[in-house]
Amino acid sequence: MIFAAGLGTRLYPLTADKPKALVMYKGKTLLQWAIEKLKTTPVSQIIVNTHHFSDQIVDFIDSRDWGIPVHISDESDFLLDTAGGFKKAEDFFQESSDILLYNVDIISSIDLNSLIQQHYQNDSWATLVVKDRETSRKLIFDKQQMQLSGWINYRSDEKIICRDAAESLELGFSGIHLVKREILGLIPPNKKISFTPFYLEIAKEYPVIGYLDEKSEWKDMGKIEDFTE
Repeated sequence: MIFAAGLGTRLYPLTADKPKALVMYKGKTLLQWAIEKLKTTPVSQIIVNTHHFSDQIVDFIDSRDWGIPVHISDESDFLLDTAGGFKKAEDFFQESSDILLYNVDIISSIDLNSLIQQHYQNDSWATLVVKDRETSRKLIFDKQQMQLSGWINYRSDEKIICRDAAESLELGFSGIHLVKREILGLIPPNKKISFTPFYLEIAKEYPVIGYLDEKSEWKDMGKIEDFTE
């Protein structure tokens, strides 16, 4: 599933007349970059959630043959955030065992198949791709097991601890994660919910594991400054 329903306010004025997903980067839309990246894995279908300029995304997807089914989960009436939007798309995943989740504004050279392999080896309920990078908000992991144990915001000094960790590691979330389908049963329907507080809550009982991505190039293209660079 590609999360493409954001308002794209940090990319204004590039998003004045189009959704963030259709902003161009090196000759391709961000959505095309994401779809092509997911097609390097054995995914059987792709779901794209929409809200801002939803009709433009529908037209873009319908304009070509992607070589794989690409479906729309329409959130035009009410934006549900990431976990809430994932829950709304639940009907698409009835035949799935695991679901790869990908933010549309991420450009990365990560080997997604290595992520999938580790996810299965760990039998994780959720495997989160994380990097050692500069960010004001970081996830906290138990260094030995890489189990999610907390979150910290250095700007607001807010800190949440959900599990004890003998030695902790603070890492930035990369907007790429892989989850068991059963995790959908833990998300309440028709509610606006972000993945970060959701993961912090379920990590008290379930394995939510960090996948430390040290080798790949990675860029969040969600801010206008990123395109200026």
